[in-house]
Amino acid sequence: MSEEKFLLYLRKWIEHNVEHNRKHLEELRKLLQRVREHNLREVEAELSASEMFMEKVIKSLEEALKRLTRERSEVVTAHEEQMLDLEVEIDILEINRRLADENRRIFDEHGIKVIDVRGAIGSGKTSLIEAIIDKLKGKCRIGVIAGDVTTTIDADRIRRHGVDSICVNTGKECHLDALLIRKAISKMNLPNYDVIFIENVGNLICPADYPLGAHLHVVVVSVTEGSDMILKHPLIFKDADVIVINKTDLAEEMNVDVNKLVKDARRANPKAKIVTTSVKTGRGIEELIKALGLS
Repeated sequence: MSEEKFLLYLRKWIEHNVEHNRKHLEELRKLLQRVREHNLREVEAELSASEMFMEKVIKSLEEALKRLTRERSEVVTAHEEQMLDLEVEIDILEINRRLADENRRIFDEHGIKVIDVRGAIGSGKTSLIEAIIDKLKGKCRIGVIAGDVTTTIDADRIRRHGVDSICVNTGKECHLDALLIRKAISKMNLPNYDVIFIENVGNLICPADYPLGAHLHVVVVSVTEGSDMILKHPLIFKDADVIVINKTDLAEEMNVDVNKLVKDARRANPKAKIVTTSVKTGRGIEELIKALGLS
């Protein structure tokens, strides 16, 4: 087969598969709507993942078709490849945003307040959630989704306080995404909860790009991380509703000025509520509960 005939065959094959996959995607979306009407959460999570995969397949085939129809060139510029990378990234973030919106709809349907807790490893996210649980036990029904790369350590700690905790392992990923949350809530009996805490993976960069459908975003930074953590990671703090400066009982020992961290937080996000806490002494926990609207 000559190159010209092969290219013609290839183009027709791609066109056929684009059309074929579009029809299947349309059928899948109709099924998804029926699944949602019947409240089949776990099935919905898997079908949503299939929908996302099919969208990517169609986009890849369409891009291949575009490349075939372009005039042939001996030079491929770096700029073209960078644009492709950018398009792929935007597509993934847009799919995540749509799934996050659907998660929010599910939470709202069940009257659940969902709080996404972000922060670096060792900032004290788990300890703060534990302290809040102890204060609110018997006053509201709490569930926790604990994100971690490989272990169940945080989820196990939460369960010791007598509340349900689902562990989500991300493998090599440094953040939770909306699809993982969808899968987690499909395993939870949502009518049993008034509040769900999502403990994100320990990271101050990636989670900022991946909304999960939560009503509030909390970012925790501890004095043990030094005086410049907020200045070094401003993006995630700009998205926060509540900023927690934790482990203040260690400020003197670490030679860290808590007031400076408060000023940096206020500069990064003037609208956020800022709370200073110490789980060890109990300082600021009640104030944090009020800032979260849980009192």
